[in-house]
Amino acid sequence: MANLFKPEEIHVLTKDYRLALEQSADHSFSIHAIDLLEPYILLDYLNEVSTLLNASTRVVAASLFSKRYSYLMIASSLYAMTMFDKAFDYSIENCYIDYSKDEQLWLPNLRLAHWDISQPVDGKREEWRDQVIRHIFAENIAVVWRSMSKTASISKSVLWENTSIYVYWLYEKRMSEGATAEQKMRIEDDFRYLLKAAPAHLFGETLNPLAKFDQPKVLTAKSDEPIRIRKTCCLYYQTCVEEDYCSTCPKLKQEAVSIISS
Repeated sequence: MANLFKPEEIHVLTKDYRLALEQSADHSFSIHAIDLLEPYILLDYLNEVSTLLNASTRVVAASLFSKRYSYLMIASSLYAMTMFDKAFDYSIENCYIDYSKDEQLWLPNLRLAHWDISQPVDGKREEWRDQVIRHIFAENIAVVWRSMSKTASISKSVLWENTSIYVYWLYEKRMSEGATAEQKMRIEDDFRYLLKAAPAHLFGETLNPLAKFDQPKVLTAKSDEPIRIRKTCCLYYQTCVEEDYCSTCPKLKQEAVSIISS
């Protein structure tokens, strides 16, 4: 690993994006990602983590877990692809969700079984990028979402929008911080490709799911700057004693429209 990834790069991925180099000592809520494709294992797992997620129903647990799963599979992988021009293997067979308890929030880590590294060869970055994207989405996230949608009776649209919000956040908020001119060019190019040009088969879908949820940004009473209003509700409000909606919740859309029209 040290031959290709610099120590400071590994530090960023582990410190900021929850990539774990070693197995957690507590295996209470750890799982091999591929086991999520087994209906009975998935149901048992959602029932176990529902308490950590403060989820009263299986559907709520599935939605909130999918947010964590999306973050783990997307954050370190896309960050490394775009910022470092390097990639680990994020295919489902290689990924483990490791238990981690952070105060009152359950924030698991991602651990890889092997640490094979790939980089684009001269003039072949686009082909390499397609391979990285396919491992992350078509060969991992998409198959888990199909399993979860069928087993937990949750809409795939909710799961894919939970995924999309982290892609937007990474490219619009996080990656630009301290980026070099070369990195800024890759940020713009990779983000445009993911949203506008990447073929649907790289996501394991018939339509590009990231493009589907890329809506115009609007101002709302809960935001100081324009934001995308979600098309689907992630059900977070059902975990609160007093209903507390995300600032991007579609249930607040009427409020956003009134602000724009005033």
